[in-house]
Amino acid sequence: MSEHADGNAPELLFEVSDGVGQVTLNRPAARNALTFAMYARLAEICREPHQQGRIHALVISGAGARAFAAGTDIAQFRDFRDAADALTYEARIEAVLDAVERCPVPTLAAIAGACTGGGAAIAAACDLRLATRDARFGFPIARTLGNCLSAANLRRFSALIGAGRVREMIFTSRLLGAEEALAAGLVGELVADHPALLARAAELAAQLGEAAPLTLRATKEALRRIACANPVDDADLVALCYTSADFREGLEAFLAKRKPQWKGA
Repeated sequence: MSEHADGNAPELLFEVSDGVGQVTLNRPAARNALTFAMYARLAEICREPHQQGRIHALVISGAGARAFAAGTDIAQFRDFRDAADALTYEARIEAVLDAVERCPVPTLAAIAGACTGGGAAIAAACDLRLATRDARFGFPIARTLGNCLSAANLRRFSALIGAGRVREMIFTSRLLGAEEALAAGLVGELVADHPALLARAAELAAQLGEAAPLTLRATKEALRRIACANPVDDADLVALCYTSADFREGLEAFLAKRKPQWKGA
């Protein structure tokens, strides 16, 4: 089964075939930048996978070969006015990522091209990650927006590739190439191109259907609990960045396609 929208194609596609759920982030012209509606629909699917046709695995990919997802649609930040807006945003995104982590079936991110910002956060929340050889990963926010990652997202990426590499990526705005991501453990496998990626994701999803489902479910939930055992209060840090003049400058510079002028305030 699949979803359809009246008129234009929906921004997020979902279909089920042979027990595998396929989510496609469907804004290729915008490098699949995520709207709030897309985030919400992804969370909804992850929370009720068995209601959608007895799913034994969920594959998440981006439309086209240019990007898995290039983060949150930046224009949505223009409505931010105070710390409450920033904290509400981070809580909203964390609820989505928590839904991905809590999904009772294995989740697989099939990554082609750019996987940055919110897209990288979604990929990190999945159980398994495959990528094309031209994939690249990162959070170039120190060069673009001047916001910050939540402590929960820093935890997810640090658990995968280590705090030192995460710090270096953010401080330098460097994107990790596919080979480096494989060596670091961020992805488990590389394939040649987008068609090969989708084929391999389908093959691996079918293989997951042959495994004992309760073993997989118990393992991923136990690992989630271990990772979340020591929550961190980061509200002051989120407010510091999102309410700053630098963030407003970074936002407007990004949308105007110019270099931001940071002032540290």
